[in-house]
Amino acid sequence: MAEQNQPSLETKQIQIEVDDQTAQGIYCNLALISHNETEFVFDFIFVQPQAPKAKIRSRIITSPQHMKRLLLAINDNIKKYELQFGEIKTPQAVEEKKVGFFH
Repeated sequence: MAEQNQPSLETKQIQIEVDDQTAQGIYCNLALISHNETEFVFDFIFVQPQAPKAKIRSRIITSPQHMKRLLLAINDNIKKYELQFGEIKTPQAVEEKKVGFFH
């Protein structure tokens, strides 16, 4: 009888479906992250070269707890990626943004 009152240690499996359009994905080359006390907001943006403006292509809103789990998962995947393919190099910060023609 005591066994019935204890929570199950089994992992529940969720079947995840994806429609064709979502499965294609959306490319972005800029992400903005903001937050308040109760949520984090990711804005994913595609900036075209030489274009004066860009649009948010996707927005994800999540809880701080899920954000922390996502951060751990991203760090784990970056480590695995770099073990397989080598270090991911990031460009140096640009000190001065130049626009227009140069001579």
